[in-house]
Order: sequence, then structure tokens, then C-alpha cells
Amino acid sequence: MKLWSGRFSADTDAAVDRMNASIGFDNRMFREDIQGSIAHARMLGKCGIIDQAESESIIAALGGILLDMEAGKIEFNIADEDIHMCVEAELTRRIGEAGKRLHTARSRNDQVALDFKLYLRGEIASVIGLELSLISALVDIAEENTLTIMPAYTHLQRAQPTTFAHYMLAYANMLLRDVTRLEDCLARMDTMPLGSGALTGTTYPIDRAMVANELGFSAITGNSLDGVSDRDYAIELLSCLSILMMHLSRFAEEIILWCSWEFGFIELSDAFSTGSSIMPQKKNPDVAELTRGKTGRVYGALMSLLTVMKALPLAYNKDMQEDKEQVFDSVDTVKMCLGVFTGMLRTMAVKPENMRKAASAGFINATDCADYLVGKGIAFRDAYTVTGNLVNYCVSHGKTLETLDISEYKDHSPSFGDDVYAAIDLEACVKRRCVPGGPAPEQVDAQIADARAFVDRRVP
Repeated sequence: MKLWSGRFSADTDAAVDRMNASIGFDNRMFREDIQGSIAHARMLGKCGIIDQAESESIIAALGGILLDMEAGKIEFNIADEDIHMCVEAELTRRIGEAGKRLHTARSRNDQVALDFKLYLRGEIASVIGLELSLISALVDIAEENTLTIMPAYTHLQRAQPTTFAHYMLAYANMLLRDVTRLEDCLARMDTMPLGSGALTGTTYPIDRAMVANELGFSAITGNSLDGVSDRDYAIELLSCLSILMMHLSRFAEEIILWCSWEFGFIELSDAFSTGSSIMPQKKNPDVAELTRGKTGRVYGALMSLLTVMKALPLAYNKDMQEDKEQVFDSVDTVKMCLGVFTGMLRTMAVKPENMRKAASAGFINATDCADYLVGKGIAFRDAYTVTGNLVNYCVSHGKTLETLDISEYKDHSPSFGDDVYAAIDLEACVKRRCVPGGPAPEQVDAQIADARAFVDRRVP
């Protein structure tokens, strides 16, 4: 018999039961459901809403159910509909009438909102931990490559010289922002919804603050209608995860390019690559490609939940049961991608000689050549034109700026002197870019220190 069957004179259709049941996916919240139920039962006893002995009996039985569920001794059955009814039914089987008192002064509506927030609070902490590990990996790689010259790109065309360290720290900075976004999301979901009831609270003299304090929330939700119908925190989390995956996807695209024969900047470990069923020479960057592909999966979850919520009237509607699978899948996907991505980066081989060779072509020191002329008193726009003409001359004659004779330089501007060669040296170009945030070694060292401090503040 269903716990809500009193109003009904006929059984629901079996197909409806299958459609209605969420136990197949919300069973992962059993710890949170029991945690919330224990706090609720303790409050009911303290407030005299149920007998203190019954409160203690309920709490003890819930502890036993938790142990049995963690040990896999309790089977999740579709007849229980969802994890909340599963726990309650098991509790009643164990302690009889006292178990039926647990649901006093609460509804599944505020119960599920509580469980979901508790569950996501733990998952966000796990995602942040994995992000910090990835940031640490990037910082370690950067520390080893502060002098590894490579070309930086715009429009996927070689643009200016930088270092591999500077490049790694660019992605580290994206991930730093992702961490703070998740922290902000966590702060906004730090309100306890239990006590909102089905939608308008309860007539019982409950102590919501006591429950919030026991469960580690800093405050209670301020409006009972909003308390049960709010899913902003889930949408915000999916938004944060989508941005995070976008960053991983951008990085994945560069990894895919860099490990190709056309670039040859890195080589991925065999442990994080796959082969071809027909082409024996292939070594494919499947980790990066799958990360890039799974980004769309997380985007889809965000759009799905936004669509579910877009026209729902207050308060709870069954449509909202569609929130969990989207969020669960996205969290699982992000955690998997972060973990494997970190392993891929820590085991890849960097090829500085190929990066340096690429940096030597493409005239990526042209801006420095123009800046050299500015230092000689020429206006930047005129220096830009002179340097553009020089590059055109080099392309026509199969030369580079480094291989031009000084006479060829002077043919384009008498302001050139022998010191131009030192000015366009790639190492010198990088070292002169010493503004905060730039690729000069001392600036990269400062960025490394900042990133390490960011991680250290969050890792015990």
C-alpha cells in the first residue's frame, strides 16, 4: 500500500507507477535523506511534537537503516516510489507505529528540497577538490617551463612569443574563476528549506533554526512557497559546470592540436591515449576528444532544466522531478573529466624544441620590431607600416627578421641599427613583456605563487 493511498479507491496503473517513480535515480541521496530525517526527528522530540522516547527510537532505527543501505543490504524497490518513502517504509517496518510519526510537520516537497541541497553541497565540494588538483598540475607544469618559448596565437595564426608556462597559467586562471563560481553557488544554496511543508509551512511549533544548525546551514529559507519550488541552485550549478566544461573543452582542443604531427608540441602518455582498429600508426587523444564531446552533454542538461522550470507556477509541480537526473549526470560527467584530464596532463611529455622551432617562424617578433622603432622616436603607426613592409619583403625573399642583413633593414628605415637583432630575439621579446600578468619569467613566477596560494587556502 502506498503511503499516500488514503484518498484513492483504485490502484494506479503499472505504467504510471513506472513513470512516477524516481527511486531508480534518487536513491543516491539516501545518506542525505536519513541525515535530514535524523535532524527532523531530534527537533520533533525536543519541541515536544512527538514523545522524546519515540524520537530516540526513530533516530536509532534510522542509523541502522543507514548502515544497512551503505552495506547494500536494502533493495530499492519501485513500489517505494522515491528514496524518501523507501526510508520511511523501512523505518515503519522496523519500529512500527513510531516510524509513522517521523513525517509529522514535513512534506516530501520540503524533504526533497533539503535532500537535494545536502547532496549537491557535498558534490560541489568534490568538484572543487578535483579542480584544485587540476590547477596544481597546471602550476607544476608551468614551474618546469618558464623558459620554454612557444608561439601564442590569435585566429589560430602565430601571433607573439610566449612560454608554455604562461599558456598553462592561462587555463589555471580559468579554473580559478570556476572554483570561485562554485563557491558562490554554494553560498547561495546555504539556506535550509525543511519546515516549508508542502508549500505554506506547518501548524506545529517546529524549530527550523535548530534543524538548520544541526545540518550545517547558515540560515533557513525565508519564504515557504519559494523554499519548496526553488531550483535556482541547481540551475546555477549547471551553469557553473557548463562554464567549467567550456574551459576544459577549449583546453582539450589545444591538446588535440598540440599532439598532432602538424604541431608536435606535446606527446600524450600511452595510458591516456587509444589506437585505431585499422591504422596501426595511430595514437589518438580520445580523453581530450571525449571531454570536448561531453561538454555538449552538460550544456544540454542546463538547457533542459531551464526549460523544465520556465513556466511552472508556484509551488511544487511534478515536472521538478526532472531536475535530478540532469544534475546527477552533469556532476558525474564533470568529476570524471576533471580526474582523467589531470592524469592526462601530468603524464604528457612536453617538446620544447618543437615549440621553439614553431616560434622561430611566422614573424611573431614583428610587434617587437615595431616597438624597437618606437624606441628610436618613430610613431607607432609609422613603425607598424615599416615593419609590415619588412615582413612582406621577407616573405617575398624567403627570409625571416632574424636573417635579414642590416642593410636590408636600413633600406626600409634608417633608424635601424645593429641592436635590432637583440630587440627581436625571442627570449628577449618574452623577458621584456614584464607587465603583471605577462610571460616574463618573474611575472610567471608571481602568477605561479598566486595560484599556489589560492589552492593552499582551500586544501587542508
